[in-house]
Amino acid sequence: MKAINQLKTFQRILGEYPAETPLGKFLPGFYRQNKQMGSTDRRVANRLVYNYFRLGKALWNTPTDERLMVAEFLCNTQVNSFLQHFKPEWAACANFIIDEKLDMVTKTYPDFKLTDVFPWVSQISPDIDKTAFLKSFFVQPDLFIHVHSGYDHLVKAELNKASIVFKDEGNGCLALPNGTRLEAIFPIQHWFEVQDHSSQQTANFFKPNKWDAWWDACAASGGKSLLLHELEPDIKLVVSDIRESILANLDERFRAAGLLKYQRKQLDLTQNIDQTLHDYEFDGIILDAPCSGSGTWGRTPEMISQFEPQKIEFFQRLQKTIAANVIKFLKPGKPLIYITCSAFKGENEDVLDYLVNECGMKLEEVKVLKGYDNKADTMFVARLVRI
Repeated sequence: MKAINQLKTFQRILGEYPAETPLGKFLPGFYRQNKQMGSTDRRVANRLVYNYFRLGKALWNTPTDERLMVAEFLCNTQVNSFLQHFKPEWAACANFIIDEKLDMVTKTYPDFKLTDVFPWVSQISPDIDKTAFLKSFFVQPDLFIHVHSGYDHLVKAELNKASIVFKDEGNGCLALPNGTRLEAIFPIQHWFEVQDHSSQQTANFFKPNKWDAWWDACAASGGKSLLLHELEPDIKLVVSDIRESILANLDERFRAAGLLKYQRKQLDLTQNIDQTLHDYEFDGIILDAPCSGSGTWGRTPEMISQFEPQKIEFFQRLQKTIAANVIKFLKPGKPLIYITCSAFKGENEDVLDYLVNECGMKLEEVKVLKGYDNKADTMFVARLVRI
């Protein structure tokens, strides 16, 4: 009976879920309206809904309930009562390796193709292992934090006290189980930032010098700036974003981290900004460019079913426009750090070709940060210098 009720709740959530809305925003509101659901009910509902979307576009024309069973089978490595009730023959094989599971699914559903999970796999960056990338959608990414220098022992002590299993990835990066309630363990803290493992690795490309002037052009909530400041506290920092609300969040985050000296500007980088920045010259610019976010869809799998491939071209035009507008404020010989959280070649290597061939930039380093190897996001980072 419990499994049947769980299925009914899943069906109701799916029926009420409005496309184009992140699940992370919709589900809390749904639970507030359904206060009779206990914590276990919410946890199971979360799992079912997220796993369902992890199937991407595979078996698109198969009935919803059957797709859910396939998703539950592929995404879980331990027996659960839900699958045991509806598909006991698959539940008994829950701990099989993913290739064996895929084989079993294909025998039941001959139309199933792994490439249908993310049907634009032919358009991803060439350095990405296509099969590994596709299989990663069946695995929930970890929660990563970046511990500020000097607080490592305090954070680990609190995690141990709370019996949280974690993995030290080095350079202040800790991997925790997804769903870890950090606010319950650290009610008030300035010891760390929540930041994906791949995002933290982008700092290896910054290489700032003392007293440099740097600009974090699409700063969002300031995660890259905090990494930059940790590498070199004596830089002169300018941060900008198009959204004032995001910059307000940045201010709060910077205060908590002790980063107090910076300039902030609300800028639309698709427009001419010469009047605002006419007397600025930078020793480094971080451009964490707007993108499809396809490298993060392991965390937001609902985006797969909502994506239209023409968006790649839209974001590429946006990236080229922004990059051309910011490069002119870069001193000759100084670096532009180009970053996306996209897996698409059109937003990555194709934009680099434009920067090199059309904008007077020289490529120094480039890397696909393969989060699928580490239960993290897949990102793209390049260091270019102005000729």
